[in-house]
Parts: sequence; C-alpha cells; structure tokens
Amino acid sequence: MNAPRERNASHPPLLRLDRLSVTYPGRRGVAPVAAVADLSVTVSGGQTVAIVGESGSGKSTTLHALLGLLPREAEVRYRALEIGDDTGLSHAVDDPRELRGRAVGLVPQDPARALDPLVRIERNFAELHRHFLRIGDRAESRRRTIETLQAVGVDRPELRLRQYPHELSGGLRQRILIGLALVGRPRLLLADEPTSNLDTTVQRRVLDLFDTLRTERSLGLLLVTHDLAVAAERADHLLVVRHGRVVESGPVPAVLGDPQDPYTRQLLTSLPSRLPPRPQPKPADPPPVVLEARGLSKSYAGGRGRERTDAVQDVGIRLRRGRSIAIVGESGAGKSTLLRLITGLERPDAGTVLLQGAAQPSRARAGTAFTRRVQLVYQNPASSLNPALRVGRVVAEPLEAHRVGTPASRAERARELIRQVGLPEEVADRRPAQLSGGQQQRVAIARALALEPDVVALDEPVSALDQAVQYELLRLLIGLQERLGIAYLLVSHDLGVVRAMADEVLVMRRGRVAEYGPAGEVFDRPASPYTRSLLDAVPPLALPRPSPLGPPPVSSPPASSPSERTALS
Repeated sequence: MNAPRERNASHPPLLRLDRLSVTYPGRRGVAPVAAVADLSVTVSGGQTVAIVGESGSGKSTTLHALLGLLPREAEVRYRALEIGDDTGLSHAVDDPRELRGRAVGLVPQDPARALDPLVRIERNFAELHRHFLRIGDRAESRRRTIETLQAVGVDRPELRLRQYPHELSGGLRQRILIGLALVGRPRLLLADEPTSNLDTTVQRRVLDLFDTLRTERSLGLLLVTHDLAVAAERADHLLVVRHGRVVESGPVPAVLGDPQDPYTRQLLTSLPSRLPPRPQPKPADPPPVVLEARGLSKSYAGGRGRERTDAVQDVGIRLRRGRSIAIVGESGAGKSTLLRLITGLERPDAGTVLLQGAAQPSRARAGTAFTRRVQLVYQNPASSLNPALRVGRVVAEPLEAHRVGTPASRAERARELIRQVGLPEEVADRRPAQLSGGQQQRVAIARALALEPDVVALDEPVSALDQAVQYELLRLLIGLQERLGIAYLLVSHDLGVVRAMADEVLVMRRGRVAEYGPAGEVFDRPASPYTRSLLDAVPPLALPRPSPLGPPPVSSPPASSPSERTALS
C-alpha cells in the first residue's frame, strides 16, 4: 500500500482534543442519544488525520463540536481542548466558538449549500475580511481576495469575483470554500467530505491543493471522509469510528495493512472494487438490443453574449438486455445531459432514441409507453421521494400514473417490491424521512421497478452514501439485473463503482465520445490519453484487482493491541 509516512515528527501539535462526548437529550421518554463518546484526536502542523466511518458514526458531529456549531440542546463535554500557536505553545480553549476562522478554518461538505446562490463570490470574501481582519476598504479586500483565489488555484480570479456560485463548476466551488476557510489565516483546517461529489480528476486536484497548503504553510488537516481509498492515499494517521466511538486508531499503513477491529476489516472488504468481476460476455449469440441512441446532440444558448455551449455532440450507444453501460467523464463532460436526452427528460437538437428498434418522439414522453419501459433512479433519494406520502404509496406512484391495477393490487405490488429490494414489509407504512439514506435509495429502486421496465437509468445512485451502504446497494442492483434481465445505463464519477457494474464504458469529454468499449479493455488498456488521466487520478485502493470476498460479519472486537496503533472496544 502506497500510504504516506507520518509527517508530524518535527511539528508541535496544533490540536489536542481529549475524550470528546456529545449527547442529545431524548424526547417523550426516549433515552438520550450519545452521538460521540470519548473521542480523542491530535493533529500536528503539516499532518493529515482522517476520520472514517459510516453515516451516523459521529464524524461530522466531531468537527462541528470543535467549532461550537452544534445545536443548543447538544450536551458537549471534553477533558481537554488545546490549540497550538505559532511559537509551538498550546493553549486551553474555553469557548470553541473563539476558534472559528482565525485558529481553525472549516471546509463544509456541500459547496452548493454552503455558498449563497444570490451572492457573488467577491461579497462572500468581503464579509469575512470585515469580520476577521477588520478590512472595510473594498480595493484592499478585492486585492486580498484575488491573492487567495490564486493561492487555491482558481483560474481567472478577476472574472470569478463577479460570478455567482451556480456559474462555477463543482471543483471551482470547492476551491472557493477552501479559500474562504483560509481568510482568517488559520493553522488548522477541518474538511468535511470535501470530495464526495467530485469526479476523479477534480478530486485529485482538490486533494493536491490540501497537500500543497499543508506543506507550504505547515497547516494541519483533519479530514472527514467515508471514502477509505482517499484516506489511505492522503492521510498520515487514521481514526476509524463507529457509533460515535473510535474502534481503531494509528498510522495509515498499520491500520489498513493489519486491521485489528472487525469493523475496519469490513470497511476494507466493502470497497466497490471488492465485488466479483463482471462475467465476460460471449461473442456468439449476444442478447438483443433494448435501447439505442444514434447521433444525439444538444447545445445551450450562452448567457451574456457568450456563444452556444455544445453539451452533447453526436453520441450513440447500443444497450443490450441484461447488460450495463456506464457513462464517465469530468464535471461538465455531458454525462447527465446525455442521460436526460436518452430518457426523454430533454429534447435533443439532433439524433434518435430507439426502444427495441422503434424510434421514440424527440419530446418529453411522460405517460407514454416509453416511460413504462425506461425508468430513472436519481442521485439524491431524499429529494426524489415525496415526503408527504408513505413508502408504499411512493413505490406505487408509477402504477397509479399509468392506471395499472386496482388500489388493492397496487398496494400488494408495492409491498412485493419493497421485499424485493431487501427491506422489511413494514417499511411500506413509514415515511421517507424515517429511513436512512441507503433505505431511501432502495425505495427509489423499488419504485423504478414497479412497471417492470426494460431499462433503468442510474444517475450517481450511490455517490451520497457511505461505503458499506454503497457496497450493499451495488450487490442489490447486480442481483436484480441477474434475476430480472434489466439493462442499466449508469452515470457515475466513481470508477470503482463503474468497474463493479459496467459491461461497457462510454468516456465523455466536452460533450464528445473520447472512448467507448468493453469495460475490461477501457480499464486495463485505455486507448485515449484522457481515459488514462481519469484512471491515474483514482486512489490506488479504489481500483485493485477485484476479489470475490464479501464483507465479514462484525463481531465483538479483539482486545486492544499494544503498539503505536490502537484497536479500541
């Protein structure tokens, strides 16, 4: 494993947090909930410490507790919280809110939510300059903003000042957030899932930026991530947390090279790339083509006098029954646009979509036979499921829309589909908000299967989920395909997910096809330099040789091991 060696030997600690506990009071007779219990962490200058674990394990709660950002009802206790200064001395912190911006900078998880869509980029920086640096002069604030944007690798900073967040790519928005976190000149950065929604090349550029800041400024970085491959490649020290407790801690090579706790071993074996490799299709007697796209093109008018943007140019695919095609590429490559053209959510400027050999109208096809045969599973299940309906009604929505069956038969079909996606039948009586993210996505899959479609389009179906849930959902999708013969059209920025699911891979760049072929050839012998650059940007742990091993059961942890690495019960 190519993990970096620890780099904190010559730097004093910037952060020492000893035995943090966060408890939320129970309601209506329910016992209090311990979100974090006795968590300790130390970060030194020039060092990256990663916290990994599943959703609800207390990772983000720890970061928010460090800055006093938790709700008032949260009871926060710790034995010690100390921050180091420029002289190497540590000082006890009485009020964590005092650390915000000056001693500690926070890089939030979702740039689209963290940046006000109604405020230009310059104003975001100006407000922080006034608050932290007492700079009210507009010219001085602009000068410093440009310097910061240059430092975090934002191109054409003078232009970016005048833009709104929606006019920037995901990678640029993430760099803007890092720049905002640096305004108060902190020595420690807290990064909460900073790359979870980025494609591989943008992810690498953002992580490279963190490495540069850490090296040049001796910054410490406390990184929260559900992506074990990112932690393995970039961190010096690793904390594995589960149910708010640290179950294993130590240098990355020690923890991942010889994990002591069963949960750590489960995380390692739950990587998408650990799924069995896709069987190689036989050249003779291939399955029939269920969906074909020919010469699809789409362009959009440019704003403010700019030229039209070619989102998709002359793209075609042939999807066979029971097979999967994955569409990959950088942000802005045209992946989601192509998916919307194929599924009829947008009208192409040119080209044809054929379903089982019959051409489909080039307009929205809601309520027609096409939507019965082609269904879509969206990226974010929380926003795609009606919160006012119970789950059984949500799953039955397509049946109601197409007037299939009676209310009683639709309800029974919904319960059958809920069981089919691995959920207990009583989930039908709950509301989506009462389910976890993985359960919500299973409900979305059940709804997509209600009309027995030939094709299911999957738009980043697991990107918002933690690693173990990703693994289980991928196994579910593969199992459903084998049993039902469904064809999948998958859009994903995670090449580990693509390798686990795809028979063929379509690589897009700037709206055009850069490479298209069998998944094994694209991954092992890429013909396009662009494809090679995408693969080179993937952390090594995310694309090892696939193994048929499944995750081991989680049992009682072993006794703590006496070494520099600790496995805790």
